[in-house]
Amino acid sequence: MAELVIGPLISMVKEKASSYLLDQYKMMEGMEEQRKTLERKLPAILHIIQDAEEKGASRPEVAAWLKDLKTAAYEANDVFDEFKYEALRREAKKKGHHSKLGAEVARPSRRFSEALRRGARNPIVFRYRMGKKLRKIVQTIEALVTEMNTFGFRHLQQAQPSRQWRQTDSIIIDSDRDILSRSRDREKKKIVGMLLDQASNMDLMVLPIVGMGGMGKTTFVQLIYNDPAIEKHFELRRWCCVSDDFDVSTIAINICQTNEKCREKSLQELQSIISGKLPDLIVLDDVWNRDADKWGKLKSCLKQGGKGSAVLTTTRDAQVAHIMTMGVAEAHNMENLSDEHLKEIVQSRAFCLQNPNIEEQDGILSGFVRRCVGSPLAAKAFGSMLSNRTSINEWKNILAKSNICSEKTGIYLFLKLSFDDLSSDMKQCFAFCALFPKDYEIDVDLLIQLWMAHDFITVQEDDNPETVGKYIFEELTRRSFFQDVRQTLPIGNFGRLSLRKSTICKIHDLMHDIAEGLKGRPEGG
Repeated sequence: MAELVIGPLISMVKEKASSYLLDQYKMMEGMEEQRKTLERKLPAILHIIQDAEEKGASRPEVAAWLKDLKTAAYEANDVFDEFKYEALRREAKKKGHHSKLGAEVARPSRRFSEALRRGARNPIVFRYRMGKKLRKIVQTIEALVTEMNTFGFRHLQQAQPSRQWRQTDSIIIDSDRDILSRSRDREKKKIVGMLLDQASNMDLMVLPIVGMGGMGKTTFVQLIYNDPAIEKHFELRRWCCVSDDFDVSTIAINICQTNEKCREKSLQELQSIISGKLPDLIVLDDVWNRDADKWGKLKSCLKQGGKGSAVLTTTRDAQVAHIMTMGVAEAHNMENLSDEHLKEIVQSRAFCLQNPNIEEQDGILSGFVRRCVGSPLAAKAFGSMLSNRTSINEWKNILAKSNICSEKTGIYLFLKLSFDDLSSDMKQCFAFCALFPKDYEIDVDLLIQLWMAHDFITVQEDDNPETVGKYIFEELTRRSFFQDVRQTLPIGNFGRLSLRKSTICKIHDLMHDIAEGLKGRPEGG
């Protein structure tokens, strides 16, 4: 069952219902009673919505209630979007800009155009049609509030994220990198030795790195890929994110770093680039393909490389690893991170904003480490959750909630717990990111603009929405929802590099799975 995030949507409807534009142009004349009802009912829902969302994960009747509430909220959102658009149209007409309105005002719902075709420009028709819609929505919400009161929901006080962390972010990242490098040093030396020595006597070695999600496979292979001895030994090194779609032509294009569209030409170009006397290293990250024929076509091209060439792959799937293994007895299974190193990661994040009380907190930290089941991603998420909480009782409450996590369940349920810990607007912003494909490089400035365009960012009177959007992105990054954040010079028109740096990021594939479970609006929306 897909988890439902309702709070941000209810907040959005509440804000739109009280827009000054609606009063200025008397958009809701004759609908005052419905509007007042919403102004009473929506805050009541918001008061308990976090508890409802948490209970919806385990109680089917609450999940069904949330689904109906989400449908009603989307319908209300569309209605108030139409009110707002009509108000803007009248304002533009009054100022003499009516003809430009269509080009300058973004209309987020396709229902706007339908509304205009059905006579929205006639004030009497508009008021009648919208009043009818609004009355139906209010009746639905009143019934949902009545049902809500039978569930026994309670108000949950949410810990507010501190904004001090930005000053320590680079320290956190450097600390994580140092811990992971030390913790994987023995494994890294083993793989580097195989690539430099054992592979040198082969035409091609293919060594899969296998481990459950969140184990740090990609980070581990990055350590190998950037090792000075590896850089010196291999003439050509290429990194390709594969993910769900194992398209041989697309992989060839990515390795060649070309825009060649023809399938056959892309494979020919791949063979041309890797053919030579010196060895090459290709990394295929996040592979899910179980089709041996597809892998066989790519492998036949990669075998054209110089003697001693190697392919490293990362995968969660042991069967995929078995299909791809070549030149070695078996794939390399990632070891669980030691409790000692997991504890370091949790501590580095948990104490970045507070002074530790080692005697009281040490025992609880050990409990969190056990919940991590060897995963550095879980340790990062735990530490980030704890950093905003200063009392032992708060730490104990999080530990109690995390008892759903075990070696058997993996860390997905815990990452969902980490999502539940976000503020309402952060939940909505992250859920939106499911629209991006896995391993997609997201332009951060564009992402924030999209959040703003969809009214996901809640601002106070003196706040700048873009500044708040940047803070939300930074907080989500700190909590490991985003990763691989870096600056780049984007390619502009005519293939020229832009002088303005752009910040890009990716979403961890497990976090993307969380977002996938949250997306979606009712049919017809």
